[in-house]
Amino acid sequence: MIMAGFLPFSAIYVELYYIFASVWGHKVYIIWSILFIVYIILIVVTAFVTVALTYFQLAVEDHRWWWRSFLCGGSTAFFVYGYCLYYFFARSGMSGFMQIAFFFGYNLMVCYGFFLMLGTVGWRASLTFVRAIFKSIHLD
Repeated sequence: MIMAGFLPFSAIYVELYYIFASVWGHKVYIIWSILFIVYIILIVVTAFVTVALTYFQLAVEDHRWWWRSFLCGGSTAFFVYGYCLYYFFARSGMSGFMQIAFFFGYNLMVCYGFFLMLGTVGWRASLTFVRAIFKSIHLD
């Protein structure tokens, strides 16, 4: 389930640098239209990956897909937090307890929000998919 987040994370990887540089590096972010397009790509890729994994799960007759779809969608947040670690140690130049606590505390809250948002997207996409495939089954 953790690896399900790698593909959506790879879709936003480049844009994360610019976001982190603008938030933590005091640079101005000016490409809002690209950020919106990347956000839409993130949502679509998360939905497709989660639906594909739900399909594989249902194909082996494991019908407990609810929490797995949520965790598959939300697992992108773990990769984003991993990028936070990389950015802090490789690019930020921050030091001191307060900066460390501030940086990792706020990023933990943001990643938790990502987890909830993308988990909900994955769950909702899987729910729509499961309803569609079971609706097409005709009971005679």
